[in-house]
Amino acid sequence: MMKSSFLYILAPLRLPPLSQPTMSSHRDSIDKSNVLASPTVSVAGATDSGDSAHYIKDLDYTPEEEKAVISILDTRLFPAVLLTTFVLNMDRTNLSNAISDGLPKDLGFTINTVNTAIAIYSVVFSLACFSGAVMSKLVGPSRWIPILMASWGIVTLAHAAIKDTAGFMCVRVFIALTEGGVIPSTLIYLGGFYKGTELTTRLAWFWGIQSIASAVSGLMASGLLQLRGRGGLEGWKWLFLVDGIITMAVSVFIWFYLPRSVAQTSGGLRGFKPWFNERQIQIAFTRVIRDDISKRKYESRPTRNDFLNAAKDLTLWGHFLITVLILTPTNPLGTYLPTVIKSFDFNVFVSNALTAPPYVLQCIISITLIRHAEKVGQRALHGAFGSAWQMVGWIILRAMPHSAPRGAKYFGAVFLASWPYNHPLNIGWMSENSGSIGQRTVSSGGVIFAANIYGTWASQIYQASDAPDFKRGNSANIAVAGAAVISWIAQRQYYLHLNRVRAQKYAELTEAEKTVEDREKEVKGNKSLSFKFVT
Repeated sequence: MMKSSFLYILAPLRLPPLSQPTMSSHRDSIDKSNVLASPTVSVAGATDSGDSAHYIKDLDYTPEEEKAVISILDTRLFPAVLLTTFVLNMDRTNLSNAISDGLPKDLGFTINTVNTAIAIYSVVFSLACFSGAVMSKLVGPSRWIPILMASWGIVTLAHAAIKDTAGFMCVRVFIALTEGGVIPSTLIYLGGFYKGTELTTRLAWFWGIQSIASAVSGLMASGLLQLRGRGGLEGWKWLFLVDGIITMAVSVFIWFYLPRSVAQTSGGLRGFKPWFNERQIQIAFTRVIRDDISKRKYESRPTRNDFLNAAKDLTLWGHFLITVLILTPTNPLGTYLPTVIKSFDFNVFVSNALTAPPYVLQCIISITLIRHAEKVGQRALHGAFGSAWQMVGWIILRAMPHSAPRGAKYFGAVFLASWPYNHPLNIGWMSENSGSIGQRTVSSGGVIFAANIYGTWASQIYQASDAPDFKRGNSANIAVAGAAVISWIAQRQYYLHLNRVRAQKYAELTEAEKTVEDREKEVKGNKSLSFKFVT
């Protein structure tokens, strides 16, 4: 894919200013001796020998200069990242489209076998997620991401060769292995270019675009499924073939487009001219380090202590619990939405097309909610609102009688499927409250692990004996969504408690002790008495 074509496709997605610069250093003059003696840094895949010199401890820059750097990142880097997650979710959504076209019947099994495959997929995907964060550190996220894309593109194409249950199980295992590491790799990649305060809204776009991808997948399916019989293939096999070809093409583009760091933006499909001048490179590196001093060691690999500290951190376990609770009901929704709509007496082509509107609405609503959460500096209450919306949606669908008009049933499905997707809000919240880059790397892999392992039990919520209204399954979804609302509030109260306790202890320190505590904040991370949790 040519660069010009890529920019043309993403033109409608041109981002508004996502956030204003929140912190910079303002001084009347720069101490040149301090600049020359400033400590070095590795950020966003930067090499110790070259890019590290771009961190200037006493660099002076204006908010306008910082805003110009952010604008370049938002218009030249971030759209490419959005493209990768767009393709990822197209390939993850196509199974639901294939099921509505009769994939289980064609291969000789029921949706219970599909549920088993999803459970296996969830375990393998989760393990791949956990290792993906570490692999991206070893290989470099700008390289690991396109490698994974090309790999799952090949496996997506292999779906066209499935003939029985064993083949179906096999490709689902390999698709999980290849797709699993891309999201944690992407989170680490973005963390090297953006401040923590800037990530939440961008993660809203990241997952919002996944909703758009689901909408596009539904529209594609409504056309491609009509190719059933052409070339002796079922319609759903044509869907996998086209998705696989698109993924392979995009992976080649991404390989030659994603920069390793802000200091390495010329060449490949990025163009001959660098995106940033030397001063902008210094600003780009310095602002990220000032926002999070632990990123001075951004390339350092997770240590044993990082894993141990993460395992003992109750705040992280709280975020993991929130993750599984808010996402568990999404498994039956994402897997069977076209099938549920089809049960409202729509044909398979119309039912897949009708999945598009709620996914588009979800993208708009989710981004609006999360941007507001970032604007007011409030995470938990916005997250609880999103889970409450989902709970109400399940109640509507559960209360709908089988004899209800299909228009009313479809409205209920649209309301539910357009709920504010609060998973990126939870991840951003967790990231802001992680103390060190090593622990953040571990927690990123851990939260993505939690964000997929839930499929092992969530895949069993909808059973063939409960079809087509899935009353029992929807009752379970209501209970889980309600528990998610409670978990958001409980996590907030725990953070408020920790802040009060630490503020009291910090106030009791002598001035000398406070100086030592502040100096050791980089090492102690969120265990420091001077660390304040975001709520």
